[in-house]
Amino acid sequence: MSFDVAGSQIDGARDYQEDAFLITHLGDSDSETPGSLVVVADGMGGHAAGNVASNMAVQTFNRHISSNFPSDDISGALYEAVLQANGSITATVAETAALKGMGCTLVSCVIENDILRWVSVGDSHLYLLRAGELSKRNADHSYGGFLDRMAEAGTPVEPEAGFSRNMLMSALTGEDIAEIDCPAEGLELEDGDRVILCSDGVDTLSRETIVEIAGGADSAKECVDALLQGVEDAQAPRQDNTTVIVVDVTEKVEEIVPEPDPEPQPGPVPGEDPFPVEEAPKKSPIGLIVGIIVVLALLGGGAFMFLGQSEAPAPIEVAPEDLIVEDEDETAGEETDAAEDAVSEAPVAPPVQAGPPEQIGSFRDKLKSGGDGPQMQWVPSGQFMMGNRLASGDPDELPQHEVTVSQFAMGTYEITIAEYRKYIESTGKQMPRQARAVGADESEFPMAYVSWNDALSYTRWLSEQTGKQYSLPTEAQWEYAHRAGSTSAYFWGRKLGRSNAHCLTCDTGLESRRATANGRFNPNKFDIYDTSGNLSEWTYDCYHLNYNNAPTDGSVFEGGDCRVRVLRGGSFASGPDGLRSAARDKFRADKGNDQVGFRVIRRP
Repeated sequence: MSFDVAGSQIDGARDYQEDAFLITHLGDSDSETPGSLVVVADGMGGHAAGNVASNMAVQTFNRHISSNFPSDDISGALYEAVLQANGSITATVAETAALKGMGCTLVSCVIENDILRWVSVGDSHLYLLRAGELSKRNADHSYGGFLDRMAEAGTPVEPEAGFSRNMLMSALTGEDIAEIDCPAEGLELEDGDRVILCSDGVDTLSRETIVEIAGGADSAKECVDALLQGVEDAQAPRQDNTTVIVVDVTEKVEEIVPEPDPEPQPGPVPGEDPFPVEEAPKKSPIGLIVGIIVVLALLGGGAFMFLGQSEAPAPIEVAPEDLIVEDEDETAGEETDAAEDAVSEAPVAPPVQAGPPEQIGSFRDKLKSGGDGPQMQWVPSGQFMMGNRLASGDPDELPQHEVTVSQFAMGTYEITIAEYRKYIESTGKQMPRQARAVGADESEFPMAYVSWNDALSYTRWLSEQTGKQYSLPTEAQWEYAHRAGSTSAYFWGRKLGRSNAHCLTCDTGLESRRATANGRFNPNKFDIYDTSGNLSEWTYDCYHLNYNNAPTDGSVFEGGDCRVRVLRGGSFASGPDGLRSAARDKFRADKGNDQVGFRVIRRP
């Protein structure tokens, strides 16, 4: 089967947009089992809060599915992704009291080969139009849906006085979820099927009208546009936000089998120095560019992941005291459980050796191919307490332990699109499509959509180009450089505050659904920018469940699950918890997405 996918949304009679949606490709480009993920979340909780909930839920949901695909249990992954999305709301509400009461509904499906599997919470819809017949596939978690189900089961229930049919009985609010619709068996798709995911704003149209409009459209985009136009033409006085995604299914006439690419850059093997210089490859094999977010039918242009608003969202209006995380005892957040069958072998690296006399200031190394490398900042040697000092902290942030770090240089900024493009042009690799669609100054914006494998390959190319020893930072080096001598929850203090970083609840007035330009906020005391927020950053280390037996010299923590690597710093999609200095995250080494970037380090 092949699929034509499109999506869009309208504000309706509302002054603001609280819906968010996502369309993305799953798996490698040459995978035997590629997939597609589509998600619609309908926010609730008022201006800004509904937008925060829906965008946070969709991004957390996508991160879980993307990092666990392919899977022998897609339905289980969908179910767990809902719990993860709900947990992200729990953590944010706990940290930001002004957002209490926000939430969203969610409907999502994964299409793998010709099988559709879904999960839904709330009253959004998953419709199948087949041979002119429209059927609703997911459960309706409204009060009206409950009454209808009871009647169909032969046990009708008298409506309660004062209860409206559209009252929600299940949603993602950060509390326990009352009902989750996630069938274990998938739906086998057929040639000519049209799948429609939409928020309840489409309820303005009757089922007969939906069939008439959807049945007369020649393409997915035409169907999306026609349904949204139908909603607008109805001119309902209190028309809700409306989001529609359409997937058209057609049988392939001819299958083109691409030539197999070489294996992706595997990263170091036991005993290998993570800072190779003399034998760095002159032309690396083409890395797998994965986790690429493909948003189709963007009416406003620009291939970005979320279209939760037609315009940039207004700042969240909350008092400073409501944006306080008192200290690192605020540890609620998204849990990341390491795989049970963790890979036993990990990159082996020598201890970080003491270098020549301390150097200060910033510099750029010359490239053999012309021009300069990224701007670097010398980080002095020193000692710090790594991790969370509180026993109640997240388990993977414990135990706190003292680490001694030798001097190194770290990138002043996250690697930019322009800097990464030099590597692409020099090696003949392919640039992720989303980077080509940014439409902004590539010398200012950080590079996203890069897997750990490709980030490491970049550092090896940079080592060859400069004759210096570049790599990704170890996790200890990253936290040391980020803290810059601070011991508080954030490098700037104990409170999240305002306009200290770019994140989902940072109240900066910036577009909350994508990364912003480097250097918009004050640097830390080492003059390094954006280590909190904007993009999460790859570190060299494999993921460990905790810091037991972690090295104390700033070197790589050997062992762990090397299929996933540690991310640090949080991103534009993170809440306050994800920006804490001790906060850790993980992601598959062979994948990347719009929330993940990297910066480099260099030995003296």
